Amino acid sequence: MSTRETLLEAMHLSADSDTARWMLERGVALADHETMSQAIHDVYCGIEADHAEPNDKDRQQAFAMIAALQKYAESRPPA
Repeated sequence: MSTRETLLEAMHLSADSDTARWMLERGVALADHETMSQAIHDVYCGIEADHAEPNDKDRQQAFAMIAALQKYAESRPPA
């Protein structure tokens, strides 16, 4: 089961619910340390990287990115 499917199940929502469509249309993505590390590696290191998997720098950047996203999300007024 994908992360998105797991989230929808936990929220008791179907994939075709208004909330699920809103998340998809807004580009809402879920990330944890591992998925963010992989995304950072894919985007910033790319195909020419000298390493195939996320390295320590990618992981440190992932922690920093997640912390910044959480800080921003906490500071926003409710929609």
